[in-house]
Amino acid sequence: QVQLVESGGGLVQPGGSLRLSCAASVTIFSISTMGWYRQAPGKERELVAILRNLTTIGKTVFADGVKGRFTISRDNAKNTAYLQMNSLKPEDTAVYFCYAYYRGINFWGEGTLVTVSS
Repeated sequence: QVQLVESGGGLVQPGGSLRLSCAASVTIFSISTMGWYRQAPGKERELVAILRNLTTIGKTVFADGVKGRFTISRDNAKNTAYLQMNSLKPEDTAVYFCYAYYRGINFWGEGTLVTVSS
């Protein structure tokens, strides 16, 4: 079992920045894929950004709509992954979920709400 706890969501104005954190209950070096999805009201959950092959070489994948604005990183010592979101837009408003694929099982956090509004 892996527990994922997100933090860092909130209200931000368009053009602003937020950094989301995802703390894992296991060493993230042992997690093969870790990242972020989001779900806006009335829409399906969608990929935002993920890090693949954490145990070997990191490979980052971003959704087209966030490329150049969002970055994903990890701190192995803290077992925490981060999503840095810059130049936020109203359409980025959603609940953001941390995701981990560990030993053949998908794990999800409970989500953190990001609202981009003036």
